[in-house]
Amino acid sequence: MPRRRIGFWYRLAAVICKPPLVILLKRDWRGMENIPAEGGFITAVNHNSHIDPLGYAHYQYNTGRLPRFLAKSGLFKEGFVGAAMRGTGQIPVYRESTDALSAFRAAIDAVERGECVAFYPEGTLTRDPDGWPMTGKTGAARVALQTRCPVIPVAQWGCNELLPPYAKKPRLLPRKTHHVLAGPPVDLSRFYGQEMTAEVLKEATEVIMAAVTRQLEEIRGEKAPETPYDPRRERIEQRRRTQAQTRGRTQAQTHGKQAEGQGT
Repeated sequence: MPRRRIGFWYRLAAVICKPPLVILLKRDWRGMENIPAEGGFITAVNHNSHIDPLGYAHYQYNTGRLPRFLAKSGLFKEGFVGAAMRGTGQIPVYRESTDALSAFRAAIDAVERGECVAFYPEGTLTRDPDGWPMTGKTGAARVALQTRCPVIPVAQWGCNELLPPYAKKPRLLPRKTHHVLAGPPVDLSRFYGQEMTAEVLKEATEVIMAAVTRQLEEIRGEKAPETPYDPRRERIEQRRRTQAQTRGRTQAQTHGKQAEGQGT
């Protein structure tokens, strides 16, 4: 299938966004040869800065294969941003609603039309203290297994040095380098033909996230933790710590009252 025509809105977005990105960030972009020249595919990308979608979109735009992102539905409402999101063909995600699955149907349709759909499998900025990819959500694996399209693991690093996660002000100097490395397609063939149970989707997602992490290890020149950061596990542990602290305070108060009673 021929590469998608860029169109007015993508050209306008490029005119607006590329100049500041070129000024603010040096580029170390590798692995473009792994981006399919034609046909539908998925990219799975790590997320460590509020501005890294712009940096990654710049990289992907330069490959000639325009990305379609899954983005929060609120961004598609009125105003210039909403018009740009609709005009560039991004995919709205309606969380916690009856339309929540429509994004996956739209992603499947886009892949089957021969387009690139970009997933941030972590679903949010990484909460790993050292910026490594967290455990992923299963949306990318679900689309990949249903369409059997190539899944390209992409790692990036550098936008987080310009604007760290949850920071409000950028660190402009010294000028940062945006590193991007796309790897070869992830081999998910052993999952083909299996029923898409929760366990199968979880395992396929782990394979995808491991591939993304390997790309980031190459960029950073160091090894990631053996066990990825898991927000759900961390919430459970935090809840247990809070409950233990509450029990400890309650016991201390009880012992204090008992001691006061004995003293009188």
